[in-house]
Amino acid sequence: MNEDDYADPLDDAPLATDDSGMPRELPPFGAERTAAHCEMLANRLRKNLRHVRKWAKRAQVTCYRVYDRDIPEVPLSVDWYDGRVCVAARLRPEERYAPDFEAWSEALRLTVAQTLEVAPSQVYARQRERQRGAAQYAPQAREAQRFEVVEGGRRLWVNLSDYLDTGLFLDHRPLRARVATEARGRRVLNLFCYTGAFTVHAVGGGATHTTSVDLSATYLQWARENLTLNGMGGPTHRLVREDVMRWLDDPAVLRERFDLVVADPPTFSNSKRMTDVFDVQRDHEALLWRLARVVPPGGVVYFSTNARRFRPGGPLAVSAPATHWTVTEISDATIPEDFRDRKIHRAWRLERRPGPSTPLG
Repeated sequence: MNEDDYADPLDDAPLATDDSGMPRELPPFGAERTAAHCEMLANRLRKNLRHVRKWAKRAQVTCYRVYDRDIPEVPLSVDWYDGRVCVAARLRPEERYAPDFEAWSEALRLTVAQTLEVAPSQVYARQRERQRGAAQYAPQAREAQRFEVVEGGRRLWVNLSDYLDTGLFLDHRPLRARVATEARGRRVLNLFCYTGAFTVHAVGGGATHTTSVDLSATYLQWARENLTLNGMGGPTHRLVREDVMRWLDDPAVLRERFDLVVADPPTFSNSKRMTDVFDVQRDHEALLWRLARVVPPGGVVYFSTNARRFRPGGPLAVSAPATHWTVTEISDATIPEDFRDRKIHRAWRLERRPGPSTPLG
């Protein structure tokens, strides 16, 4: 669902400590090493830009990744958002305790600004930490500097300063385009909808009805504003604040049918409004069983996850009998060309086979 769930393998790496349990002291980056890293980064950014900007113009995209940990010594991701830039360091926990880590990080940020020819104030540096509970949705700052970007001709709000995530997960761009091409005349369900980018593309593709479900009031309001930005909305495009698993068990929902479903759950989520924590590894089978009750024969579910250690079970498992679904893993086809990391997410297409609705349990 979100890049807190982008599930970098370093997320779960233990913090290296000394015998006293304190973070292990690392040697400083040093001025010479920092200068070398800055030069390597600048050279690679120039090389990447020559290709990606031509591609982005053809694709009607104003936000894309320009550097994706291309050089092991410079483990950054650098994302371009129509004149503003988001830089995230992907370091092992102990590396953040190096004596001059902040100086190293700032030197790289300024290198990005100079190379991409933007003001330093337009380059936003981020440090990723796994969030829990309300912290998953709480503002990290309150600068209110949101602005528009364009993807596939659709306008979307992003915010690089106030939240852990920007409001748009760039790695799902190809899957959003796929949903748009399949949405015409269909009733679309977007689960764990975040800021509603999939919904915007579905409506733009001709969906007759959409239902977008998320537990966060903040992100649902963002989704509403994204729809409004594109001249979309109204009673045929519902926004529902609810725990997805509980909502799918609602008797009224069980009487509905959805022809096209997007399920991009978080790796892990908890909230006071949830009856239980959600763990994608533990709960994805129950989620797909529930969806089998509301998707008619011929209906399609796109399921994706950013959990690096995800082990597909139930209908996603290769060895499982495909009783209710015809399943195809489409991960390779859904990774955008501006991402070097070909394991940023996994995705499957499930088509409902003819047969009765599936009882849970």
